[in-house]
Parts: sequence; C-alpha cells; structure tokens
Amino acid sequence: MAVLKYSRQREAIKTYLEGRTDHPTADMVYTAIREIYPNISLGTVYRNLTLLAQQGEILKISCGESSDRFDAKTMPHYHFICEECGQVEDLMDIDTNTINKLAEMNFDGEVLGHQLYFYGRCKKCKEQNS
Repeated sequence: MAVLKYSRQREAIKTYLEGRTDHPTADMVYTAIREIYPNISLGTVYRNLTLLAQQGEILKISCGESSDRFDAKTMPHYHFICEECGQVEDLMDIDTNTINKLAEMNFDGEVLGHQLYFYGRCKKCKEQNS
C-alpha cells in the first residue's frame, strides 16, 4: 500500500468519522465537512472516503440498495442494518474468530477474514410496528 500525501481535508473526514457512531453516508460527511471547508466538492469527499477505506483506516459498509455507510471503528466487529429505516448499528460483542474457525472446518484453504451483516428491524422500528 502506498503512503498517501497528507491532506487536511482527508484528515478532517477521518476525524469527523471518529466522532460518530451512526455510520454516516458520504452525503452526511460532505455536509459536515463543508462547514469546515466550504469549497470542498462531493467528489473529493467520495474520493477520500474510498482512499481511507482502501488504506484500512475506515470501513465501508455496503447497505444493498441504500447508500454506503462509513465507520471509523476498524477492529473486527459486525453491523446490523435496519431494513425499515436504514439505520446501521455496531454489534461489538460477537467473537469473530469463532466464525472464521467454523468456516475453515468446511474449507480446505485458510480463512483470513470475513464480512457479515445482520438485517432486520431496529428497536425503534420494532416498537413502532408492535
């Protein structure tokens, strides 16, 4: 991986994400960063989010037909995606190594990692529909 030249805008994007737990979309990041850098373009935000994800400094969460979300927590953990409101939540207390070991039991190669998303209704949507 190549070392990226320092960018104040990229650093501002990363700092913004580090202060969030709601897994913002690129549009949400763009709106927030424009308050600091009014001339920043949406394309620049997308490019920097892509670079940060490629460098492993943030996670890109693909939400199917909805907009991708971004997470500054890069340690292994899972995500829950609400199919009604689109909210993304962290699921931190699930042992990710166990799933790798289970997969290797049925596979002749070596499992180095995985991505897994849980889908359903968040607490708020569940309560509204009960």
